[in-house]
Amino acid sequence: MTDAPEPVLGHSVIQDYLKTLDASPGVYRMLDSESRVLYVGKARNLRARVSNYARPSGHSGRIARMISETASMMFLTTRTETEALLLEQNLIKQLKPRYNVLLRDDKSFPNIVVTKNHAFPQIKKHRGKKTEKGAYYGPFASAGAVNRTLNQLQKVFLLRNCTDAVFQSRTRPCLLYQIKRCAAPCVGKVSEAEYAALVSDAERFLSGRSTKVQEELAAQMSEAAEAMEFERAAALRDRIRALTQVQTAQGINPRTVTEADVIALHMEKGQACVQVFFIRANQNWGNRDFYPRVGSEEVSEAEVLQAFLGQFYDQKEPARQVILSHGIEDDDLMCEALSEKAGRKVEIIVPQRGEKAELVEGALRNARESLARRMSESATQAKLLRGLAEAFQLDGPPERIEVYDNSHIQGTNAVGGMIVAGPEGFMKNHYRKFNIRGEDLTPGDDFGMMKEVLTRRLQRLQKEDPDRTKGLWPDLLLIDGGAGQVSAVHEILVEQGAEDVAMVGVAKGVDRDHGKEEFHRFGERPFALRHNDPVLYFVQRLRDEAHRFAIGTHRAKRAKSMSANPLDDVAGVGATRKRALLAHFGSAKAVSRANLADLKAVEGISDALAEAIYDHFHEK
Repeated sequence: MTDAPEPVLGHSVIQDYLKTLDASPGVYRMLDSESRVLYVGKARNLRARVSNYARPSGHSGRIARMISETASMMFLTTRTETEALLLEQNLIKQLKPRYNVLLRDDKSFPNIVVTKNHAFPQIKKHRGKKTEKGAYYGPFASAGAVNRTLNQLQKVFLLRNCTDAVFQSRTRPCLLYQIKRCAAPCVGKVSEAEYAALVSDAERFLSGRSTKVQEELAAQMSEAAEAMEFERAAALRDRIRALTQVQTAQGINPRTVTEADVIALHMEKGQACVQVFFIRANQNWGNRDFYPRVGSEEVSEAEVLQAFLGQFYDQKEPARQVILSHGIEDDDLMCEALSEKAGRKVEIIVPQRGEKAELVEGALRNARESLARRMSESATQAKLLRGLAEAFQLDGPPERIEVYDNSHIQGTNAVGGMIVAGPEGFMKNHYRKFNIRGEDLTPGDDFGMMKEVLTRRLQRLQKEDPDRTKGLWPDLLLIDGGAGQVSAVHEILVEQGAEDVAMVGVAKGVDRDHGKEEFHRFGERPFALRHNDPVLYFVQRLRDEAHRFAIGTHRAKRAKSMSANPLDDVAGVGATRKRALLAHFGSAKAVSRANLADLKAVEGISDALAEAIYDHFHEK
């Protein structure tokens, strides 16, 4: 039997594609011998760009390595280079190629919305698509930034944050009215016109006209004091104070920059931190740091920032001005792409002096400090992972640790939790919860639950990453338990063809005390670590995080089951019919006990649906 020929790689492969390419704009992909995407790029002229890679020399070390691994290429032509830029960034986010700069944290940002579908509008936090009718203000850098602002705005403008259903059902003011955080429109403590004035003031503040609002409040306070309405004057004084607190908490409040995203990049030793400040309505609405995957010290600031902008604004609306710390390669093209996305002109600025340059300098300082902290934490984490590998006799420091725990109350609402940790700490977007489905499990059977969770997890890994090339398989499994649990889990690993995955059981040890943990490996004697060993504290942190996640998931499931209505499970009964049934009978329990004739008497319930409801609750 002859061996399969070695695949042809490198610039000679790329050279062959030149015959089929023209000068069209488009996107190209470079793939390795196993068809994994190495790199995604865009070009104004595909033939010219690809011919650069076909040269045998003159490349940086990073590009030369990429070319040497290339076994094939794929191409997509576009009408314009702008389309190619947008498609390139979309593919990078989707495919996560090894040689591209990759933005790893891409969550949406929260907004504040003032609803417009009610006579007494509600003010609240909003995340996601803007489907609800209302005025949206944002984005804010984090939920914390929104909550702090909302907290202060409630003190100033006294707008309600309760749902419409709660508003309709109130018969007396809630606690927020008592602590002067709401005007209590639900029970008529304020007229519709007076409340509308408060809404208008809040929207003016969120639109950047806070000085005018403060002046008007100060004038009203003086009038109240002169009229000897001291209680009203004191209330207005408290509102002015709260308004000042909002502005103080925001820190930077630029005078000449109305709306901008300030984006600064700091790079060091092949790592990068991008700091983004959101300036809206002349106010600082928070900042957020990002750590794009760079992968090499040879990558330039221009390349990193360009990649960051394309991926960052893929699902987000850009501000009117994007103020950068460094220039990018295709600023005119990026301007065109962002303007097209926003439906208005977007400017990209790299300021050299003035207030904008000061804003960039502040963002740069934050980026430097954040990256220094992260690199320090990474060094500590790397040391702990090396210690863990030594203590548990692993082949090397684990890149991915999965820790499992179960939570239930006497077997009810049972859930399994999986947390993941690696060189950069806890990987929270990889956490998973497992609703225990096994109907034949004895309530409280922890062995059975663990078996179900791990079987499902390993079967999913076999499907999603059968050749173990995507980095989804764990290097180490930590489970809660001693020799019995370790033996049971080993059987599961053997059944699923994963017996090579290292697994350690963490037992509580003597008196179930922290610090006296025993560690169990299959077929080996249990052992313990020194009481003050940093690796022991690290394992305790991992186990505590798994426990916290499992308990939190269990509580959420229990709360949901407690608030569930039996009518939710009846086919054909939606919100309107459910309300009609509850209004007629008073409770879901009464509906379940009602006879067929009474069900048919409910307005909006047909004879066929009445029979379906009756059968649902009375079938054997």
